Amino acid sequence: MLRSLWIKFFILLLGVSIIALSSAFILRELMVRDFREYSEGQMEDRVYWVIADLEGTYEKHGLWKKEIISEDAIWALMMGFEVRVLDQNGGPVMDTEKALDMLSPRIRKRVSAISNLSVIGRKERFLPYPLFLGGKEIGTLEVRFLRPERESIFIGRSNRFLLLSLLGVGGLALLLSTVFSRRLAGPIKRLAATAEAISEGDLKMKVSIAENDEIGRLATSFNKMIRSLETQESLREKLLSNVVHEIRTPLTAIKGELAGMIDGLLPKDGEQFQSLYDETCRIEDIFENIEELSRAQAGALFLRRRSEKLNPILLDIRKTFDRLFLDKGVKLEVFCDNELMVYTDPDKLRQIVVNLLSNALKATDKGGSIRILSLKEPNGVAIAVEDTGHGIRQEDLPFIFERFFHSAEGGLGIGLAIVKELVDAHNGRVEARSEYGRGTTVTVHIPNEETS
Repeated sequence: MLRSLWIKFFILLLGVSIIALSSAFILRELMVRDFREYSEGQMEDRVYWVIADLEGTYEKHGLWKKEIISEDAIWALMMGFEVRVLDQNGGPVMDTEKALDMLSPRIRKRVSAISNLSVIGRKERFLPYPLFLGGKEIGTLEVRFLRPERESIFIGRSNRFLLLSLLGVGGLALLLSTVFSRRLAGPIKRLAATAEAISEGDLKMKVSIAENDEIGRLATSFNKMIRSLETQESLREKLLSNVVHEIRTPLTAIKGELAGMIDGLLPKDGEQFQSLYDETCRIEDIFENIEELSRAQAGALFLRRRSEKLNPILLDIRKTFDRLFLDKGVKLEVFCDNELMVYTDPDKLRQIVVNLLSNALKATDKGGSIRILSLKEPNGVAIAVEDTGHGIRQEDLPFIFERFFHSAEGGLGIGLAIVKELVDAHNGRVEARSEYGRGTTVTVHIPNEETS
């Protein structure tokens, strides 16, 4: 039971609530204790006021005058304590009860109503305070502290209020602890369930958490990871499909020729071995091109885009290709504004342009020309590679960006497939126009940062 995350959260929140309520109770007790100590200090001061008045009365009259002492007893009662005055021999002189009896009924009733006092406890004893005059003891004042009934009522009501508050706040804390522990544990439980589903091969699961906090950001990252896994799985399936599709033809050819040689239908001479060797090389080329396409697909997942000047990138590519173009006798030109900016991954953009140039160079004979044109668009940049080569048949044009498309002129169709993968990763698009026998123009549209 305690292994459940929401139970742990519940215990934690409930513990914090109990500590907070206990702290409130302890604070109340400390405040009441300090208040009582302060009140007792005040009462002590009042006792000394009465002592000073009694000693002054005795000094003035040379004896204890009950009429005057009774006034001090009534005064003491109204200040919150009961008194007894004893002479130097310990004999009773005056006490609070006698002083009240000496009052008229009307005054006694009023004094009782004003004082509204009660004895702190029936077993509370009187405390003696010696009375002195000129260093000689003249008597004793015995005091028993009282407290107003209203104070007792206030303390009793405050105790009941505290108890009710503890029950109410405690119940609310219990309810909130239950609610919030479930709210805290719920998203984590959904993350755990999704992770378990993924471990079993279900990549369609998604974590739906609307909170914009650390758990919400964790869920967002988790969903990104799932999408990345889906993409990787899709790439793996495509790679497997491409491999099976492409190597089936050369393997069938090799198998047929070997069977013919085994059955004696085909001669075992150099020409046949050369044919087998050519088919083997073709398989090797297929694997190399598949590997190149897979690298491009994987690289498209991790673009590092930034704003760059386009002209230096294109000029650097022309510098790299100058020798190849000179050797074949094909003219290469670059037209680009010096200040034109493109939001791209420079390495991936270079790979796009290089693949387009490679295809154009293969299709262009000696004496032809190839131009790289760039143009600023409202939402980005367009880069076109225009050649005067053989061109593409109209029936082949819709399929040239498909993986492993074989045109009438041959080729594995890897270069333009890679271009499309990288352009799609930029949230861009690629298009081709061609007139068979006169040339082709392939245009890549790269959107700017806001569009992407």
